[in-house]
Amino acid sequence: MKIQTFAALFIAALSFTTFASAKPTTTQKLPTLASQLKKPLSFDTIPARGGVIKITPILHASIQIEYRGTVVLVDPISAGSYRKVPDLVLITHSHSDHFDPAALFRFYNRSSMFIPNSTEFLNAMQNSRINLFPSPTTLGYFQEVSFGDILKVQAVPAYNLVRGPKPDQKFHPKGDGNGYILTLGGKRIYIAGDTEATPEMKALKNIDAAFLPMNLPYTMTPQEAANAVRAFKPKVVYPYHFRYPFDKPNTNVQQFAAALRGSKTEVRVLDWYNAAPVTRFMTRQNTRK
Repeated sequence: MKIQTFAALFIAALSFTTFASAKPTTTQKLPTLASQLKKPLSFDTIPARGGVIKITPILHASIQIEYRGTVVLVDPISAGSYRKVPDLVLITHSHSDHFDPAALFRFYNRSSMFIPNSTEFLNAMQNSRINLFPSPTTLGYFQEVSFGDILKVQAVPAYNLVRGPKPDQKFHPKGDGNGYILTLGGKRIYIAGDTEATPEMKALKNIDAAFLPMNLPYTMTPQEAANAVRAFKPKVVYPYHFRYPFDKPNTNVQQFAAALRGSKTEVRVLDWYNAAPVTRFMTRQNTRK
């Protein structure tokens, strides 16, 4: 009887151990924020329904998002390294660090593309003299569309409130560019694009992860970005688009993290300015001069 009981317990324990060891690791163990500020993450993962969402920083404002075999690429740039062909490309606006025809041509006829529904952006596409994608989908503010059966994309406003090259101009006029909210695996991911802390941003609800820009004079200060985060309260925030020129480090991320100290939003720092793509970008910039 004792032998049978021991055997049963042993088999049960073995079964549990086998099951536990077979369970896939779905998220990486994150280092502290202080460590991330010294050595940014090369990728991050977000637990989601049916799998994990993998976030990979490419360069500056270019993001790769993967979920259950679907690859979404935001604002691809020629200096970036892209090992996967995206199923969907999202373009936020026409500035050259976001809309790069040479980068997009790599995915010609192999990817779908969502773009802002603005005259300014459509003119930029036409002026590029490259028939990039057969039928890109245009999205106006708050328009939402499904991509397959696991992803929804909603366009949201992205624009300057006060900053511009002249008193009567803005770097990013309202109506020209988009931010996007991706809904996948029960999570809502907000990609702000180039924008200041607009009323529409501060009014966002139920955001699980947010990407916010912070560089002057084009977008907003780290403190303004932090104030916006305190208003719409994402669970996680990734500072991005915070350095220009790309090879000139600054303290924007440190200031942003300090301004959010004590908030319930977790700041995570990704490696947006890895040496290899930055060198490629600067070399091409210098060649054009």
